[in-house]
Amino acid sequence: MLFFKYVELPNFDVACDAFLTFKDLLTKHEAAVSEFLTAHYDEFFEQYEKLLTSSNYVTRRQSLKLLSEFLLESPNSHIMKRYIVEVRFMKVMMTLLKVFVANPNKPREIKVILAKNHERLLGLLHSLSPGKGADDDQFEEEKELIIKEIERLSRQPNLA
Repeated sequence: MLFFKYVELPNFDVACDAFLTFKDLLTKHEAAVSEFLTAHYDEFFEQYEKLLTSSNYVTRRQSLKLLSEFLLESPNSHIMKRYIVEVRFMKVMMTLLKVFVANPNKPREIKVILAKNHERLLGLLHSLSPGKGADDDQFEEEKELIIKEIERLSRQPNLA
């Protein structure tokens, strides 16, 4: 599990090499990865969540892309099914979406993607419930912020 440590190092060359090696391990050795993730699910995803919530934008973006790559591989379908039913991971994804939606300086490309996918995004957001816990009010407030911004973008004619 040292890769998690090396991926976050301030030395760009080391962090980049570590991430590329990490990516190769997770995507080129499907059977071994599936076996490892089954045995070490909680430990692995606890560390992976730190990458997804890193203060480094590049680390967050690369980690999110890698997550979708290895979860969508057929040997990992049982891992993906386990991952997508956990509220804590849904909240991480909501936070990542919020970062893009709430950014007041969104590039045009992000605006276009959000506007083109607004129906699916809004349907998904309206169907989400926070689960049970003290964070319910904050979750609902953030969800409403995201919904309003996506609705606003969808009404902009130059983004359609």
